[in-house]
Amino acid sequence: MGLKHRDYLSSSEKVFGCHKCKTHLSTAEFIESKNFNGQHGRAYLFTEVRNVVSGDPEDRPMTTGLHTVRDISCSKCKEVLGWTYDKAYEPSQQYKVGKFILEKAMIVDVI
Repeated sequence: MGLKHRDYLSSSEKVFGCHKCKTHLSTAEFIESKNFNGQHGRAYLFTEVRNVVSGDPEDRPMTTGLHTVRDISCSKCKEVLGWTYDKAYEPSQQYKVGKFILEKAMIVDVI
């Protein structure tokens, strides 16, 4: 089976990592919005996230309507960090599809 390769991110701005093991997840350049909420409080919408694994899709009612989402976990320590959007049922919410929510409480600045 072997070791899994994880991406190391570098940026002139912040690099965000898993709060538990500091595995790099994304950079400030990929934040689309800071106006989201998760289970643990504030959350950020990212256009690109690395070093995560996705769970099974499930329909979840959210404040903006019904969405099909997958929980995303750190590829190293398996901590659940947020979710990704597979489908938005409301036309006004289509911009979220293919993007990622990382909960602020579950990430740290690593660089």
